[in-house]
Amino acid sequence: MDVKSGIIRLLAKAMANEASDLHLINKAPPFLRVHGEIILMDEEPLNPEQNKKMIYSLLNEVQKKKFEDEWELCVSCNIPDVGYFRINVYLHKGMVEASIRLGMTELKTFEELGIPEQMKELIQKPIGLLLVTGPTGQGKTTTFNSLINFINRDRRCKIITVEDPVEYLHKNVKSVIVQQQVHSDTKSFHQAIIHILRQDPDIIGIGEMRDLETISTAITAAETGHLVLATLHTN
Repeated sequence: MDVKSGIIRLLAKAMANEASDLHLINKAPPFLRVHGEIILMDEEPLNPEQNKKMIYSLLNEVQKKKFEDEWELCVSCNIPDVGYFRINVYLHKGMVEASIRLGMTELKTFEELGIPEQMKELIQKPIGLLLVTGPTGQGKTTTFNSLINFINRDRRCKIITVEDPVEYLHKNVKSVIVQQQVHSDTKSFHQAIIHILRQDPDIIGIGEMRDLETISTAITAAETGHLVLATLHTN
């Protein structure tokens, strides 16, 4: 079995087990996080060189160069007929390892997420700023994408998102959706929003507001006649 086939097999196995994450740690079997619990896979311990080759098989040449320059990398990867994944590559004792977040294959409904009915009214508004807030791992990205999905299926408009990375690929239903990824399609959230304002959007989605520049630009976008959806990390 070649290197790429090996990692695809592990990813497919992880998805079949309804895992949220696959961890590739050297000198240990791959392990999954399933419903919050860590589960070791029935696999041989990973050889560091083989592990590096598997991880690198998911990256393009630009991404490999960026990782080797910066020693850390977070990118998304779409594997046809398998799924969409977020890959975080890092060094551990000088060796390459990775944590892979399995992408959402189906978005949950408002009812499944416990989103109040009033939110449906709010996202019908033509302008404003709606924030999805909370700590890490509490469903901000899932909720954000479910809001985008609801709008996409509800009305005709142009939606432009900027994310880091893109974790769910939306298909045009009633809306036209453009998804930009930081470090692949744009250099920063702040810069992307400035240019998005010139691209005739109805709705702007901001994957995460991390700094004052991005927050300020998002407020300006809302004030100038757009509906802005964004996530914000809070405790």
